[in-house]
Amino acid sequence: MNEDFLSFVWRYQYFDSADLRTETGEALQILRIGQLNTDAGPDFAESRVLLDGMEWVGAVELHVKSSDWEVHRHPGDLAYESVVLHVVWDDDRPVRRRDGTLVPTLVLSGRVKPAVRERYQRLMESKAEIPCAPQFRDAPRLQKISMLDRVLLERLDGKAARVIDLWEENNRDWEETAYQWLAQYFGFRLNAPAFLRLARIIPLKVLQKHRGSGRQIEALLFGCSGLLPENSEEVYVQDLHKEYQFLATKYGLLSQRMELTEWKFLRLRPAGFPTVRLAQWATLLQREAGLFASLTSIENADDLRKMLRVSQSDYWKRHYQFGKRSASTVPDLGKDAADLLIINAAVPLLAAYARQRDHAGLLDRAVRWLEQISAEKNHITRAWEALGMRVNTAFDSQALIEWHTTYCARKRCLECSVGASLVRPA
Repeated sequence: MNEDFLSFVWRYQYFDSADLRTETGEALQILRIGQLNTDAGPDFAESRVLLDGMEWVGAVELHVKSSDWEVHRHPGDLAYESVVLHVVWDDDRPVRRRDGTLVPTLVLSGRVKPAVRERYQRLMESKAEIPCAPQFRDAPRLQKISMLDRVLLERLDGKAARVIDLWEENNRDWEETAYQWLAQYFGFRLNAPAFLRLARIIPLKVLQKHRGSGRQIEALLFGCSGLLPENSEEVYVQDLHKEYQFLATKYGLLSQRMELTEWKFLRLRPAGFPTVRLAQWATLLQREAGLFASLTSIENADDLRKMLRVSQSDYWKRHYQFGKRSASTVPDLGKDAADLLIINAAVPLLAAYARQRDHAGLLDRAVRWLEQISAEKNHITRAWEALGMRVNTAFDSQALIEWHTTYCARKRCLECSVGASLVRPA
């Protein structure tokens, strides 16, 4: 038993409401359960109840045991003086207000069908990756579809909020924000922090001044990254070093050089080495005059993918690392990598801009991009497929990943429309 279950039972009134009485014998009628409060204070606000025929308007507080009132330090807290009903599973101690009057208490332990509690307990004790897996196919299809739409929007909102935070840090400059946000995801999972740090070191306006020279952009990126060797017999490396020294001095960047240890190479295929990704990032920065303008003006995912599928400069077509020649041609940024950039970087960026501008059409476009990209494949999507869920597009996979991560993994089954449908009384 926990307060989540108690809140679920109260919110949907899944208990026997015949002849309700408080523990002191007052006749009780619930006129309005109230609004769930997710902030500090009582659990439900603006509730309305009749006690022996007199209407009371105020808050409802929920506890497993009535003594939790003191355990949670409510005595003396003025916010709880507004409580008109204390709903508990077990009443083990009377609760009083500051003036000594008793807080009316309703006990639910004898009023909830055992089957409801058993179904909830079964979900909480499940060891399956998706707790309701054994019963999932029995859930109404409409609940599954509505949950998919809901979690996808929750995922977009969560990522958009992070973009907005970055936008605020950048003095509401969308171009600088797009540059830093996309740079982070060019590092993919392991090197995302290093790429973001590098983008914060080198302002976009500095790089834009040198769009006419890919070599100068590479010199700034590799030099500030700390990946550029101090000594080399290769002409390319020597040229980069000279350019870096000149440009870093000009823009005051010499003291901000990163450490080589900030970059990860282990557990990466050579094509995903940060050196290769930086070379591809340099090409994109040279080619696109305005990343933000491009990302927010493209209508379909195919065109966006073409923009992101860049080729690195000649040296990096033959090398994975400085001074280490590859036996075969190093591949360009591929379709799968471009799709991941759309999913993780472009879509949240457009969603954030849509939220900030209150532009529903832009949000629809972000969702449409996801519908135009193939689904990601991982252990989470495979678990959903085993339960009969369709996983065809990135819309599906992103929604199902969010569903699993936010609800299933945290056992928030009662906040999930499918989980709730499997627990509620038959």
